[in-house]
Amino acid sequence: MSKVIEIPVGKRTPLYRFFEILPGLLSYGMIILLFVLSAVNPVLGSCYILLIVIINLVKAVGIAFRTVQGYKMTQKCSKVNWSKRLNELENAQDSYDRLAGTKKTSYDYDQHLRNLCMVAAAEEGYFPKPSEIYHAVIVTMYNESLDVLVPTMESLLKTTYPKERMIIVIAYEERGGEEGEKVAKTLEKNYKKRFGHFILAKHPDGIKHEVIGKGGNITNAGYVLQEYVKEKDIRYSNVIVTTLDCDNRPDKCYFDIVAYEYVVHEDRKRLSYQPVSLFTNNIWDAPAVTRVVASTNSFWNLICTMRPHTLRNFASHSQSLDALVEMGFWSTRTIVEDGHQYWRSLFYFDGDYEVLPIRAPIYQDAVLSDTLWKTLKAQWVQLRRWDYGASDVAYVGTYMFSKKRTVKWGVIIPKFIRLLDGHVTLAAMAPIIAFGGWIPLIFHYDTRDLLSHNLPMVVSYIQTVAAIGLFVSLILSLRMLPPRPARYKKSKKIWMAVQWIIAPVIAIVYSSACAFYSQTRLLLALYMEKFDVTDKAVKK
Repeated sequence: MSKVIEIPVGKRTPLYRFFEILPGLLSYGMIILLFVLSAVNPVLGSCYILLIVIINLVKAVGIAFRTVQGYKMTQKCSKVNWSKRLNELENAQDSYDRLAGTKKTSYDYDQHLRNLCMVAAAEEGYFPKPSEIYHAVIVTMYNESLDVLVPTMESLLKTTYPKERMIIVIAYEERGGEEGEKVAKTLEKNYKKRFGHFILAKHPDGIKHEVIGKGGNITNAGYVLQEYVKEKDIRYSNVIVTTLDCDNRPDKCYFDIVAYEYVVHEDRKRLSYQPVSLFTNNIWDAPAVTRVVASTNSFWNLICTMRPHTLRNFASHSQSLDALVEMGFWSTRTIVEDGHQYWRSLFYFDGDYEVLPIRAPIYQDAVLSDTLWKTLKAQWVQLRRWDYGASDVAYVGTYMFSKKRTVKWGVIIPKFIRLLDGHVTLAAMAPIIAFGGWIPLIFHYDTRDLLSHNLPMVVSYIQTVAAIGLFVSLILSLRMLPPRPARYKKSKKIWMAVQWIIAPVIAIVYSSACAFYSQTRLLLALYMEKFDVTDKAVKK
Protein backbone atom coordinates (compact mmCIF):
# COMPACT_ATOMS: atom_id res chain seq x y z
CA MET A 1 0.00 0.00 0.00
CA SER A 2 2.92 2.36 0.62
CA LYS A 3 3.52 2.52 -3.13
CA VAL A 4 0.06 3.95 -3.77
CA ILE A 5 -0.03 7.74 -3.81
CA GLU A 6 -3.41 9.07 -2.76
CA ILE A 7 -5.12 12.35 -3.60
CA PRO A 8 -4.39 14.77 -0.73
CA VAL A 9 -6.95 15.67 1.90
CA GLY A 10 -7.34 19.36 2.74
CA LYS A 11 -4.69 21.91 1.81
CA ARG A 12 -2.54 21.12 -1.24
CA THR A 13 1.15 21.80 -1.65
CA PRO A 14 2.16 24.72 -3.93
CA LEU A 15 3.26 22.24 -6.63
CA TYR A 16 -0.06 20.38 -6.46
CA ARG A 17 -1.97 23.66 -6.68
CA PHE A 18 0.09 24.71 -9.71
CA PHE A 19 -0.95 21.60 -11.61
CA GLU A 20 -4.58 21.99 -10.49
CA ILE A 21 -4.57 25.49 -11.95
CA LEU A 22 -2.72 24.51 -15.15
CA PRO A 23 -5.62 23.04 -17.23
CA GLY A 24 -7.89 26.04 -16.63
CA LEU A 25 -4.99 28.45 -17.12
CA LEU A 26 -4.17 26.98 -20.52
CA SER A 27 -7.82 26.68 -21.61
CA TYR A 28 -8.63 30.27 -20.76
CA GLY A 29 -5.20 31.27 -22.09
CA MET A 30 -6.02 29.89 -25.56
CA ILE A 31 -9.13 32.09 -25.70
CA ILE A 32 -7.35 35.16 -24.34
CA LEU A 33 -4.41 34.67 -26.70
CA LEU A 34 -6.80 34.84 -29.67
CA PHE A 35 -8.03 38.27 -28.57
CA VAL A 36 -4.54 39.54 -27.73
CA LEU A 37 -3.02 38.46 -31.07
CA SER A 38 -6.02 39.80 -33.01
CA ALA A 39 -5.81 43.16 -31.23
CA VAL A 40 -2.06 43.49 -31.85
CA ASN A 41 -2.09 42.41 -35.48
CA PRO A 42 -4.87 40.94 -37.66
CA VAL A 43 -2.40 38.66 -39.44
CA LEU A 44 -1.21 37.14 -36.17
CA GLY A 45 -4.79 36.55 -35.02
CA SER A 46 -5.75 35.07 -38.40
CA CYS A 47 -2.75 32.74 -38.50
CA TYR A 48 -3.55 31.56 -34.97
CA ILE A 49 -7.12 30.72 -35.98
CA LEU A 50 -6.03 28.98 -39.18
CA LEU A 51 -3.53 26.87 -37.26
CA ILE A 52 -6.21 25.67 -34.85
CA VAL A 53 -8.74 25.03 -37.63
CA ILE A 54 -6.23 23.03 -39.67
CA ILE A 55 -5.30 20.96 -36.60
CA ASN A 56 -9.01 20.30 -36.10
CA LEU A 57 -9.35 19.25 -39.75
CA VAL A 58 -6.51 16.74 -39.43
CA LYS A 59 -8.04 15.38 -36.24
CA ALA A 60 -11.49 15.14 -37.85
CA VAL A 61 -10.14 13.04 -40.71
CA GLY A 62 -8.25 10.82 -38.28
CA ILE A 63 -11.31 10.45 -36.06
CA ALA A 64 -13.50 9.47 -39.01
CA PHE A 65 -10.98 6.83 -40.11
CA ARG A 66 -10.48 5.39 -36.61
CA THR A 67 -14.22 5.34 -35.90
CA VAL A 68 -14.94 3.25 -39.00
CA GLN A 69 -11.94 1.04 -38.28
CA GLY A 70 -13.02 0.50 -34.67
CA TYR A 71 -16.59 -0.30 -35.70
CA LYS A 72 -15.48 -2.88 -38.28
CA MET A 73 -13.08 -4.49 -35.82
CA THR A 74 -15.80 -4.76 -33.18
CA GLN A 75 -18.17 -6.30 -35.72
CA LYS A 76 -15.58 -8.92 -36.72
CA CYS A 77 -14.84 -9.72 -33.09
CA SER A 78 -18.55 -10.24 -32.35
CA LYS A 79 -18.74 -13.07 -34.92
CA VAL A 80 -16.15 -15.22 -33.13
CA ASN A 81 -17.21 -18.08 -30.87
CA TRP A 82 -15.11 -16.93 -27.91
CA SER A 83 -16.51 -19.56 -25.59
CA LYS A 84 -15.16 -22.22 -27.94
CA ARG A 85 -11.76 -20.52 -28.22
CA LEU A 86 -11.52 -20.24 -24.45
CA ASN A 87 -12.34 -23.92 -24.01
CA GLU A 88 -9.67 -24.84 -26.59
CA LEU A 89 -7.07 -23.37 -24.23
CA GLU A 90 -7.99 -25.96 -21.60
CA ASN A 91 -6.13 -28.67 -23.55
CA ALA A 92 -3.96 -26.44 -25.70
CA GLN A 93 -1.77 -29.18 -27.20
CA ASP A 94 -4.71 -31.26 -28.39
CA SER A 95 -6.44 -28.18 -29.77
CA TYR A 96 -3.30 -27.03 -31.60
CA ASP A 97 -2.70 -30.46 -33.14
CA ARG A 98 -6.28 -30.49 -34.39
CA LEU A 99 -6.38 -26.92 -35.72
CA ALA A 100 -2.83 -26.35 -37.02
CA GLY A 101 -2.80 -25.94 -40.78
CA THR A 102 -6.54 -25.35 -41.01
CA LYS A 103 -7.80 -22.46 -43.09
CA LYS A 104 -8.26 -19.11 -41.39
CA THR A 105 -11.96 -18.78 -40.71
CA SER A 106 -12.44 -15.82 -38.39
CA TYR A 107 -11.05 -12.70 -36.72
CA ASP A 108 -7.51 -13.08 -35.30
CA TYR A 109 -7.47 -16.81 -36.02
CA ASP A 110 -3.72 -16.93 -36.65
CA GLN A 111 -3.11 -15.28 -33.29
CA HIS A 112 -5.32 -17.90 -31.66
CA LEU A 113 -3.14 -20.66 -33.12
CA ARG A 114 -0.01 -18.91 -31.83
CA ASN A 115 -1.60 -18.66 -28.39
CA LEU A 116 -2.41 -22.36 -28.39
CA CYS A 117 1.15 -23.17 -29.36
CA MET A 118 2.54 -20.90 -26.63
CA VAL A 119 0.32 -22.35 -23.89
CA ALA A 120 1.01 -25.92 -25.03
CA ALA A 121 4.78 -25.37 -24.93
CA ALA A 122 4.79 -23.89 -21.43
CA GLU A 123 5.40 -25.84 -18.26
CA GLU A 124 2.37 -27.18 -16.42
CA GLY A 125 0.82 -24.45 -14.30
CA TYR A 126 2.61 -21.55 -16.01
CA PHE A 127 -0.64 -20.47 -17.65
CA PRO A 128 -3.88 -20.81 -15.66
CA LYS A 129 -6.53 -23.17 -16.96
CA PRO A 130 -9.75 -21.51 -18.17
CA SER A 131 -11.66 -23.79 -15.80
CA GLU A 132 -9.82 -22.15 -12.89
CA ILE A 133 -10.88 -18.59 -13.76
CA TYR A 134 -13.70 -16.85 -11.90
CA HIS A 135 -15.40 -13.63 -12.91
CA ALA A 136 -16.43 -11.38 -10.01
CA VAL A 137 -18.91 -8.75 -11.18
CA ILE A 138 -19.47 -5.75 -8.91
CA VAL A 139 -22.82 -4.13 -9.78
CA THR A 140 -23.10 -0.70 -8.17
CA MET A 141 -26.36 0.94 -7.17
CA TYR A 142 -27.62 3.81 -5.07
CA ASN A 143 -31.33 4.58 -5.35
CA GLU A 144 -32.13 2.98 -8.70
CA SER A 145 -35.28 0.93 -9.21
CA LEU A 146 -35.63 -2.70 -10.22
CA ASP A 147 -36.69 -1.45 -13.68
CA VAL A 148 -33.08 -0.36 -14.19
CA LEU A 149 -31.31 -3.22 -12.41
CA VAL A 150 -33.27 -6.25 -13.61
CA PRO A 151 -32.23 -5.85 -17.30
CA THR A 152 -28.60 -5.71 -16.11
CA MET A 153 -28.98 -8.93 -14.12
CA GLU A 154 -30.71 -10.61 -17.06
CA SER A 155 -27.89 -9.56 -19.37
CA LEU A 156 -25.41 -11.27 -17.03
CA LEU A 157 -27.46 -14.45 -17.27
CA LYS A 158 -27.37 -14.26 -21.06
CA THR A 159 -23.57 -14.19 -21.20
CA THR A 160 -21.93 -17.41 -22.38
CA TYR A 161 -19.49 -17.69 -19.46
CA PRO A 162 -20.29 -20.56 -17.04
CA LYS A 163 -22.53 -19.15 -14.32
CA GLU A 164 -21.07 -21.46 -11.66
CA ARG A 165 -17.82 -19.49 -11.98
CA MET A 166 -19.40 -16.05 -11.70
CA ILE A 167 -19.42 -14.16 -8.39
CA ILE A 168 -22.07 -11.43 -8.39
CA VAL A 169 -21.52 -8.63 -5.87
CA ILE A 170 -24.36 -6.14 -5.38
CA ALA A 171 -22.67 -3.01 -4.04
CA TYR A 172 -25.29 -0.75 -2.51
CA GLU A 173 -25.19 2.35 -0.34
CA GLU A 174 -26.33 2.71 3.26
CA ARG A 175 -27.32 6.26 2.33
CA GLY A 176 -29.75 4.72 -0.19
CA GLY A 177 -32.02 4.04 2.78
CA GLU A 178 -34.64 1.36 3.23
CA GLU A 179 -35.65 1.42 -0.43
CA GLY A 180 -32.09 0.69 -1.59
CA GLU A 181 -31.83 -2.15 0.93
CA LYS A 182 -35.12 -3.55 -0.29
CA VAL A 183 -34.00 -3.52 -3.95
CA ALA A 184 -30.71 -5.24 -3.06
CA LYS A 185 -32.49 -7.95 -1.05
CA THR A 186 -34.97 -8.48 -3.89
CA LEU A 187 -32.12 -9.01 -6.34
CA GLU A 188 -30.53 -11.49 -3.95
CA LYS A 189 -33.80 -13.39 -3.59
CA ASN A 190 -34.45 -13.55 -7.35
CA TYR A 191 -30.92 -14.25 -8.63
CA LYS A 192 -28.85 -15.91 -5.90
CA LYS A 193 -29.61 -19.44 -7.07
CA ARG A 194 -28.98 -18.58 -10.71
CA PHE A 195 -25.28 -17.83 -10.25
CA GLY A 196 -22.56 -19.85 -8.57
CA HIS A 197 -21.92 -17.12 -6.02
CA PHE A 198 -23.98 -14.09 -4.98
CA ILE A 199 -23.16 -11.63 -2.20
CA LEU A 200 -24.37 -8.26 -0.96
CA ALA A 201 -21.99 -5.49 0.08
CA LYS A 202 -23.45 -2.49 1.90
CA HIS A 203 -21.22 0.59 1.83
CA PRO A 204 -21.39 2.44 5.16
CA ASP A 205 -22.17 6.15 5.08
CA GLY A 206 -19.99 8.89 6.53
CA ILE A 207 -16.52 7.28 6.29
CA LYS A 208 -13.88 9.88 7.09
CA HIS A 209 -11.95 11.34 4.13
CA GLU A 210 -14.09 9.52 1.57
CA VAL A 211 -15.64 11.41 -1.30
CA ILE A 212 -19.32 10.52 -1.54
CA GLY A 213 -19.29 8.44 -4.68
CA LYS A 214 -18.73 5.24 -6.57
CA GLY A 215 -15.07 4.79 -5.60
CA GLY A 216 -15.88 4.19 -1.94
CA ASN A 217 -18.74 1.88 -2.83
CA ILE A 218 -16.77 -0.44 -5.12
CA THR A 219 -13.75 -0.40 -2.81
CA ASN A 220 -15.93 -1.53 0.08
CA ALA A 221 -17.37 -4.23 -2.22
CA GLY A 222 -13.81 -5.21 -3.15
CA TYR A 223 -12.90 -5.87 0.49
CA VAL A 224 -16.09 -7.89 0.98
CA LEU A 225 -15.22 -9.89 -2.15
CA GLN A 226 -11.67 -10.43 -0.91
CA GLU A 227 -12.91 -12.00 2.33
CA TYR A 228 -15.46 -14.14 0.48
CA VAL A 229 -12.85 -15.47 -1.97
CA LYS A 230 -10.50 -16.24 0.93
CA GLU A 231 -13.24 -18.20 2.71
CA LYS A 232 -13.95 -20.18 -0.46
CA ASP A 233 -10.21 -20.93 -0.85
CA ILE A 234 -10.08 -19.40 -4.34
CA ARG A 235 -6.75 -17.90 -5.41
CA TYR A 236 -6.82 -14.13 -5.91
CA SER A 237 -4.90 -14.56 -9.16
CA ASN A 238 -7.73 -16.70 -10.54
CA VAL A 239 -10.36 -13.99 -10.07
CA ILE A 240 -11.04 -11.22 -12.58
CA VAL A 241 -13.05 -8.31 -11.17
CA THR A 242 -15.38 -6.29 -13.41
CA THR A 243 -17.19 -3.17 -12.21
CA LEU A 244 -20.59 -2.37 -13.68
CA ASP A 245 -22.91 0.57 -13.18
CA CYS A 246 -26.51 -0.45 -12.55
CA ASP A 247 -27.48 0.13 -16.21
CA ASN A 248 -24.50 -1.68 -17.79
CA ARG A 249 -25.25 -4.75 -19.88
CA PRO A 250 -22.24 -6.77 -21.08
CA ASP A 251 -22.18 -8.35 -24.51
CA LYS A 252 -22.79 -12.09 -24.30
CA CYS A 253 -19.15 -12.91 -25.10
CA TYR A 254 -17.47 -10.21 -22.98
CA PHE A 255 -16.43 -12.42 -20.05
CA ASP A 256 -15.16 -15.15 -22.38
CA ILE A 257 -12.93 -12.67 -24.21
CA VAL A 258 -11.55 -11.21 -20.98
CA ALA A 259 -10.85 -14.69 -19.57
CA TYR A 260 -9.17 -15.68 -22.85
CA GLU A 261 -6.90 -12.63 -22.83
CA TYR A 262 -6.21 -13.12 -19.14
CA VAL A 263 -5.02 -16.69 -19.69
CA VAL A 264 -2.75 -15.99 -22.69
CA HIS A 265 -1.01 -12.90 -21.27
CA GLU A 266 1.91 -13.62 -18.96
CA ASP A 267 1.73 -10.11 -17.48
CA ARG A 268 -1.96 -10.47 -16.64
CA LYS A 269 -1.54 -8.91 -13.20
CA ARG A 270 -0.24 -5.71 -14.81
CA LEU A 271 -3.12 -5.38 -17.23
CA SER A 272 -6.66 -4.11 -17.06
CA TYR A 273 -9.22 -4.98 -19.68
CA GLN A 274 -11.29 -2.23 -21.26
CA PRO A 275 -14.48 -2.97 -23.22
CA VAL A 276 -16.14 -0.62 -25.70
CA SER A 277 -18.76 1.39 -23.83
CA LEU A 278 -21.73 1.93 -26.15
CA PHE A 279 -24.52 4.18 -24.89
CA THR A 280 -27.33 2.57 -26.84
CA ASN A 281 -29.61 0.78 -24.34
CA ASN A 282 -32.33 3.44 -24.41
CA ILE A 283 -31.16 5.46 -27.40
CA TRP A 284 -34.63 5.40 -28.99
CA ASP A 285 -36.20 6.92 -25.89
CA ALA A 286 -33.64 9.64 -25.20
CA PRO A 287 -34.16 13.18 -26.58
CA ALA A 288 -32.00 14.43 -29.45
CA VAL A 289 -29.45 16.26 -27.28
CA THR A 290 -28.57 13.27 -25.13
CA ARG A 291 -28.69 10.95 -28.15
CA VAL A 292 -25.98 12.99 -29.85
CA VAL A 293 -23.88 13.12 -26.67
CA ALA A 294 -24.32 9.37 -26.16
CA SER A 295 -23.43 8.56 -29.77
CA THR A 296 -20.37 10.82 -29.67
CA ASN A 297 -19.14 9.10 -26.51
CA SER A 298 -19.72 5.69 -28.12
CA PHE A 299 -17.65 6.71 -31.14
CA TRP A 300 -14.84 8.01 -28.96
CA ASN A 301 -14.69 4.65 -27.18
CA LEU A 302 -14.48 2.88 -30.56
CA ILE A 303 -11.61 5.18 -31.54
CA CYS A 304 -9.72 4.46 -28.31
CA THR A 305 -9.72 0.72 -28.99
CA MET A 306 -7.70 1.45 -32.13
CA ARG A 307 -5.16 3.55 -30.21
CA PRO A 308 -4.12 1.27 -27.30
CA HIS A 309 -1.23 3.53 -26.31
CA THR A 310 -3.76 6.23 -25.37
CA LEU A 311 -6.30 3.89 -23.78
CA ARG A 312 -7.23 4.44 -20.14
CA ASN A 313 -9.82 2.93 -17.84
CA PHE A 314 -13.29 4.27 -18.50
CA ALA A 315 -16.60 3.36 -16.86
CA SER A 316 -16.78 -0.45 -16.71
CA HIS A 317 -13.47 -2.30 -16.83
CA SER A 318 -11.85 -5.48 -15.52
CA GLN A 319 -8.72 -6.10 -13.47
CA SER A 320 -7.24 -9.05 -11.56
CA LEU A 321 -8.20 -9.39 -7.90
CA ASP A 322 -4.61 -9.95 -6.76
CA ALA A 323 -3.58 -6.60 -8.26
CA LEU A 324 -6.57 -4.85 -6.69
CA VAL A 325 -5.89 -6.34 -3.26
CA GLU A 326 -2.28 -5.14 -3.37
CA MET A 327 -3.33 -1.64 -4.43
CA GLY A 328 -6.15 -1.26 -1.93
CA PHE A 329 -8.69 -1.43 -4.75
CA TRP A 330 -9.87 1.97 -6.09
CA SER A 331 -9.42 5.50 -4.85
CA THR A 332 -12.04 6.75 -2.42
CA ARG A 333 -10.83 10.34 -2.81
CA THR A 334 -12.08 11.09 -6.34
CA ILE A 335 -15.39 11.19 -8.19
CA VAL A 336 -13.70 9.90 -11.37
CA GLU A 337 -12.42 6.60 -9.99
CA ASP A 338 -12.35 4.89 -13.41
CA GLY A 339 -9.84 7.09 -15.21
CA HIS A 340 -7.95 7.67 -11.96
CA GLN A 341 -7.49 3.91 -11.56
CA TYR A 342 -5.27 3.96 -14.64
CA TRP A 343 -2.80 6.32 -12.98
CA ARG A 344 -2.88 4.48 -9.64
CA SER A 345 -2.10 1.22 -11.44
CA LEU A 346 0.60 2.77 -13.65
CA PHE A 347 2.41 4.23 -10.65
CA TYR A 348 1.98 1.13 -8.48
CA PHE A 349 3.51 -1.11 -11.14
CA ASP A 350 6.37 1.32 -11.84
CA GLY A 351 5.14 2.11 -15.36
CA ASP A 352 4.84 -1.56 -16.35
CA TYR A 353 1.07 -1.47 -16.79
CA GLU A 354 -1.25 -1.34 -19.79
CA VAL A 355 -4.93 -1.21 -20.64
CA LEU A 356 -5.82 -3.96 -23.09
CA PRO A 357 -8.68 -3.17 -25.48
CA ILE A 358 -11.49 -5.71 -25.43
CA ARG A 359 -13.42 -5.29 -28.66
CA ALA A 360 -16.73 -6.35 -27.19
CA PRO A 361 -19.27 -3.82 -25.96
CA ILE A 362 -20.79 -3.16 -22.62
CA TYR A 363 -24.05 -1.41 -23.39
CA GLN A 364 -25.03 1.56 -21.26
CA ASP A 365 -27.91 4.04 -21.03
CA ALA A 366 -28.00 7.45 -22.63
CA VAL A 367 -29.03 10.08 -20.10
CA LEU A 368 -32.80 10.01 -19.59
CA SER A 369 -34.87 11.47 -16.79
CA ASP A 370 -38.60 12.00 -16.16
CA THR A 371 -38.88 15.26 -18.13
CA LEU A 372 -36.95 16.95 -20.92
CA TRP A 373 -35.65 19.66 -18.61
CA LYS A 374 -34.49 17.12 -16.02
CA THR A 375 -32.81 15.13 -18.78
CA LEU A 376 -30.91 18.16 -20.09
CA LYS A 377 -29.82 19.02 -16.55
CA ALA A 378 -28.80 15.41 -15.85
CA GLN A 379 -26.67 15.40 -19.02
CA TRP A 380 -24.87 18.50 -17.80
CA VAL A 381 -24.26 16.89 -14.40
CA GLN A 382 -22.84 13.74 -15.99
CA LEU A 383 -20.47 15.57 -18.34
CA ARG A 384 -19.14 17.96 -15.72
CA ARG A 385 -18.39 14.94 -13.50
CA TRP A 386 -16.53 13.20 -16.33
CA ASP A 387 -14.64 16.39 -17.15
CA TYR A 388 -13.52 16.65 -13.55
CA GLY A 389 -11.00 14.06 -14.68
CA ALA A 390 -8.86 17.17 -15.20
CA SER A 391 -8.08 16.74 -11.50
CA ASP A 392 -5.73 13.93 -12.54
CA VAL A 393 -3.43 16.50 -14.15
CA ALA A 394 -2.35 17.57 -10.66
CA TYR A 395 -2.10 13.98 -9.45
CA VAL A 396 0.16 12.97 -12.35
CA GLY A 397 2.09 16.24 -12.52
CA THR A 398 2.98 16.12 -8.83
CA TYR A 399 3.99 12.47 -9.13
CA MET A 400 6.45 13.34 -11.91
CA PHE A 401 8.42 15.48 -9.45
CA SER A 402 7.95 13.18 -6.46
CA LYS A 403 10.78 11.29 -4.78
CA LYS A 404 8.52 8.22 -5.01
CA ARG A 405 8.52 8.33 -8.81
CA THR A 406 9.54 4.98 -10.30
CA VAL A 407 8.10 5.52 -13.80
CA LYS A 408 10.68 6.60 -16.36
CA TRP A 409 10.50 10.11 -17.80
CA GLY A 410 10.15 8.71 -21.31
CA VAL A 411 6.98 6.90 -20.24
CA ILE A 412 5.30 9.47 -17.99
CA ILE A 413 5.89 12.69 -19.96
CA PRO A 414 4.07 11.67 -23.20
CA LYS A 415 1.16 10.36 -21.12
CA PHE A 416 1.01 13.57 -19.10
CA ILE A 417 1.06 15.72 -22.24
CA ARG A 418 -1.80 13.71 -23.78
CA LEU A 419 -3.78 14.00 -20.54
CA LEU A 420 -3.32 17.77 -20.34
CA ASP A 421 -3.90 18.32 -24.06
CA GLY A 422 -7.11 16.30 -24.01
CA HIS A 423 -8.71 18.45 -21.31
CA VAL A 424 -7.50 21.78 -22.72
CA THR A 425 -8.62 20.88 -26.23
CA LEU A 426 -12.03 19.75 -24.98
CA ALA A 427 -12.60 23.12 -23.35
CA ALA A 428 -11.12 25.64 -25.78
CA MET A 429 -11.29 24.15 -29.28
CA ALA A 430 -15.03 24.33 -30.01
CA PRO A 431 -15.62 28.03 -29.12
CA ILE A 432 -12.45 29.14 -30.91
CA ILE A 433 -13.46 27.34 -34.11
CA ALA A 434 -17.07 28.52 -33.89
CA PHE A 435 -16.42 32.22 -33.27
CA GLY A 436 -12.69 32.80 -33.67
CA GLY A 437 -12.81 33.60 -37.39
CA TRP A 438 -14.63 36.85 -36.65
CA ILE A 439 -12.34 38.18 -33.92
CA PRO A 440 -9.52 39.64 -36.10
CA LEU A 441 -12.16 41.26 -38.30
CA ILE A 442 -13.93 42.84 -35.32
CA PHE A 443 -10.70 44.39 -34.08
CA HIS A 444 -9.59 45.60 -37.51
CA TYR A 445 -12.77 46.07 -39.51
CA ASP A 446 -11.52 49.33 -41.09
CA THR A 447 -8.25 47.86 -42.34
CA ARG A 448 -7.74 46.48 -45.82
CA ASP A 449 -6.16 43.26 -44.66
CA LEU A 450 -7.56 40.61 -46.99
CA LEU A 451 -6.79 37.70 -44.70
CA SER A 452 -8.84 38.94 -41.74
CA HIS A 453 -11.72 40.02 -44.01
CA ASN A 454 -11.88 36.62 -45.70
CA LEU A 455 -11.04 34.58 -42.62
CA PRO A 456 -14.67 33.70 -41.66
CA MET A 457 -15.28 32.35 -45.16
CA VAL A 458 -11.97 30.42 -45.20
CA VAL A 459 -12.74 28.87 -41.80
CA SER A 460 -16.21 27.96 -43.05
CA TYR A 461 -14.76 26.16 -46.09
CA ILE A 462 -12.26 24.22 -43.98
CA GLN A 463 -14.96 23.25 -41.50
CA THR A 464 -17.12 22.03 -44.39
CA VAL A 465 -14.35 19.59 -45.29
CA ALA A 466 -13.99 18.64 -41.61
CA ALA A 467 -17.70 17.79 -41.58
CA ILE A 468 -16.74 14.46 -43.12
CA GLY A 469 -16.36 13.32 -39.52
CA LEU A 470 -19.92 14.40 -38.77
CA PHE A 471 -21.20 12.52 -41.83
CA VAL A 472 -19.40 9.36 -40.73
CA SER A 473 -20.92 9.79 -37.26
CA LEU A 474 -24.38 10.07 -38.79
CA ILE A 475 -24.03 6.88 -40.83
CA LEU A 476 -22.54 4.83 -38.00
CA SER A 477 -25.07 6.10 -35.45
CA LEU A 478 -27.83 4.65 -37.65
CA ARG A 479 -25.99 1.34 -38.16
CA MET A 480 -25.41 0.94 -34.42
CA LEU A 481 -29.03 1.47 -33.42
CA PRO A 482 -30.61 -1.40 -31.50
CA PRO A 483 -33.93 -2.77 -32.81
CA ARG A 484 -36.65 -0.13 -32.98
CA PRO A 485 -39.26 -0.46 -30.18
CA ALA A 486 -42.74 -1.15 -31.49
CA ARG A 487 -44.03 2.07 -29.93
CA TYR A 488 -42.06 4.14 -32.47
CA LYS A 489 -42.81 4.56 -36.16
CA LYS A 490 -40.21 3.92 -38.85
CA SER A 491 -40.11 7.64 -39.56
CA LYS A 492 -38.32 8.25 -36.24
CA LYS A 493 -35.12 6.99 -37.84
CA ILE A 494 -35.18 10.08 -40.08
CA TRP A 495 -35.10 12.31 -37.01
CA MET A 496 -32.27 10.21 -35.63
CA ALA A 497 -30.25 11.37 -38.64
CA VAL A 498 -31.44 14.99 -38.63
CA GLN A 499 -30.42 15.33 -34.97
CA TRP A 500 -26.75 15.67 -35.96
CA ILE A 501 -27.43 19.23 -37.10
CA ILE A 502 -27.21 20.29 -33.45
CA ALA A 503 -23.83 18.60 -32.88
CA PRO A 504 -21.79 21.86 -33.16
CA VAL A 505 -24.10 23.54 -30.66
CA ILE A 506 -23.77 20.64 -28.23
CA ALA A 507 -19.98 20.81 -28.57
CA ILE A 508 -20.09 24.33 -27.11
CA VAL A 509 -23.09 24.25 -24.76
CA TYR A 510 -22.23 20.91 -23.20
CA SER A 511 -18.73 19.60 -23.98
CA SER A 512 -16.82 22.88 -23.83
CA ALA A 513 -18.89 24.52 -21.10
CA CYS A 514 -18.71 21.46 -18.81
CA ALA A 515 -14.95 21.26 -19.30
CA PHE A 516 -14.55 24.95 -18.43
CA TYR A 517 -16.82 24.48 -15.40
CA SER A 518 -14.73 21.64 -13.98
CA GLN A 519 -11.41 23.31 -14.74
CA THR A 520 -12.59 26.56 -13.20
CA ARG A 521 -13.49 24.76 -9.98
CA LEU A 522 -10.00 23.29 -9.86
CA LEU A 523 -8.48 26.67 -10.65
CA LEU A 524 -10.35 28.25 -7.71
CA ALA A 525 -9.87 25.24 -5.38
CA LEU A 526 -13.63 24.64 -5.26
CA TYR A 527 -13.25 20.87 -5.24
CA MET A 528 -16.05 18.49 -6.19
CA GLU A 529 -16.44 16.26 -3.14
CA LYS A 530 -19.62 14.45 -4.11
CA PHE A 531 -20.49 12.06 -6.92
CA ASP A 532 -23.69 13.43 -8.48
CA VAL A 533 -25.65 10.35 -9.49
CA THR A 534 -27.09 10.54 -13.01
CA ASP A 535 -30.87 10.16 -13.16
CA LYS A 536 -31.93 6.86 -14.72
CA ALA A 537 -35.53 6.71 -15.90
CA VAL A 538 -37.10 3.87 -17.84
CA LYS A 539 -39.72 4.54 -20.48
CA LYS A 540 -42.31 1.77 -20.74
